[in-house]
Amino acid sequence: MLFSSMVFIWIFLPIVFAGNFILQKIGGNKLANVLLLIASIFFYAWGEPIHVFLMIFSITLNWVGGMVVGRLGQGRSGQGGSGTGRPVQTRRGHLALGVVVVLNLALLGFFKYAGMAVSTLNALLGTHFTDPKISLPIGISFFTFQALSYVVDVYRGECEVQKNYFKLALYVSFFPQLIAGPIVKYKDVADQIDHRTIGLEQTASGIRRFIYGFGKKVILANTLALGADKIYELGVRDMSTGLAWAASLFYTFQIYYDFSGYSDMAIGLGRMFGFEFHENFNYPYTSTSIKEFWRRWHISLGSWFKDYVYIPLGGNRKGRARTYLNLVIVFFLTGLWHGASWSFVLWGMIHGAFSILERSPFGKWIARHKICGFLYTFLVTNFAWVFFRIESIRDAWHIIERMVMPWAYLTTAASLDRIFTKKLIFIFIFSVLACGPVQRIVMEKLPKLDKKWKYSWIEIGLGVLVFLLAISTLASNTYNPFIYFRF
Repeated sequence: MLFSSMVFIWIFLPIVFAGNFILQKIGGNKLANVLLLIASIFFYAWGEPIHVFLMIFSITLNWVGGMVVGRLGQGRSGQGGSGTGRPVQTRRGHLALGVVVVLNLALLGFFKYAGMAVSTLNALLGTHFTDPKISLPIGISFFTFQALSYVVDVYRGECEVQKNYFKLALYVSFFPQLIAGPIVKYKDVADQIDHRTIGLEQTASGIRRFIYGFGKKVILANTLALGADKIYELGVRDMSTGLAWAASLFYTFQIYYDFSGYSDMAIGLGRMFGFEFHENFNYPYTSTSIKEFWRRWHISLGSWFKDYVYIPLGGNRKGRARTYLNLVIVFFLTGLWHGASWSFVLWGMIHGAFSILERSPFGKWIARHKICGFLYTFLVTNFAWVFFRIESIRDAWHIIERMVMPWAYLTTAASLDRIFTKKLIFIFIFSVLACGPVQRIVMEKLPKLDKKWKYSWIEIGLGVLVFLLAISTLASNTYNPFIYFRF
């Protein structure tokens, strides 16, 4: 079930929201949690009736794993490990953690990467193994990483073991962030599960955030997706340099508004039910370096890899060569996390290569020349998105060729009027202006105007208009893709 669907907007959300409000008044969070858990499982089962059992198995695995790791993993510093000092990890706890991590990754690997492994083996060894054609459970990468973060944090002593199965199940399956994030760490919401309140201001803030995300997804992302798809459907041979650039730019802004819009809706929904999630995007296309881009893009994923992969590998504490290797590993895994294709891995490695480059004098140079840094960062991310969008690396490379060699690809047989509609051009220009430059200027240079704008009658009127436009767009058009469903 999509957030941007009529069923969710008009049936699921009103029923669950009203039920949650009533139950909180009657029995507090205990009764409300029961409703939210049932609603979350139903939400997932709506699109994945069979795979819901996989999610329940994952919850059970990590609930048991968390208790085992919590029991075996923590000793106390002091005499014989039984003193009263700080928590220390034991060998048995380390082994238990390893087993839980391997089982989680095996589950993720089987359902997401089995086909990729078979095709890679066939290509390298000349074998003819049959593609298992395993259907990908929606959101498996998200809920697996959430569950893993809980078990690891228990091992580290950063959060308490959750002995109540249903509370952990709610954390993993909570429908606002279940299928597309943001990736929420248990320690950030553990207290909210038991002790949250819902006030008028928080609810209003949640509705406001949801409407803006709804508009970003339906009005902006879906329109840009139509433009990008029409061009990419032409095929590489019929693509001129201008069309190649247009397609890449449309997709660059499509994926931002698609994913950040969905994250906005998730954060807004969380607030409506009393939960506060961390921000997942912070105007990434205003970045002046790739390093800064990853502090602003998919923040929860970058934070996850930093806390559970990069720092445990040694981070930047073991010399330059080891730092570079750690960055390569992190960005390789980042690309692989996004999809079972070598084009995703290449996308991740491009970001990794430029992250390493920025640790050279080049990084200091772009830090001094902000405009050049901005142009460089945007171009790198724009070119990289081509490999992200096109599954065939060869086709993606041919599109890159058209983008960088305009003298060789000037003509096309495509009907430009069919692609570049007035609506598409207007939405693209608006998308460029709304992706961060205007907002950052207002927040940084005109803070008083920003405060007056929030919850003013003008903004309320705009919110109603955005909602009605989005609803009418959904009603008149069945085209409603969502990129991150496949992750």
